[in-house]
Amino acid sequence: MKIPFEAEIPERKLTAYLLVPRGIDDKAAFLAQAGFNESNWRLLLIELQKLASTIEAIIDRADEYGTFYRVEGAITGPNGRKLEVVTIWLCVKLNGSYRFITLKPSRKVRI
Repeated sequence: MKIPFEAEIPERKLTAYLLVPRGIDDKAAFLAQAGFNESNWRLLLIELQKLASTIEAIIDRADEYGTFYRVEGAITGPNGRKLEVVTIWLCVKLNGSYRFITLKPSRKVRI
């Protein structure tokens, strides 16, 4: 199963959370390695849409809100660098829509 390309990815999730520097769990610093920042957030949006709609989603867990899926793969930043990421998506129980929850660096070991 793949997450639909048109799954909801709130602008604020990118501009007010992922791309904002933080002291702990700083995803902005990780994403900056590939050239992502608050001014080019739409490029991150497109990369997340492409990743989710082309890689098989794996069920992570389910609860009263719906089913959470994990999609792992690479996104390419504006500077051409690829980042291995894990993304989490929710299929909302109430209406069957899909929503982006978060992104984190992959823990895959590269050889």
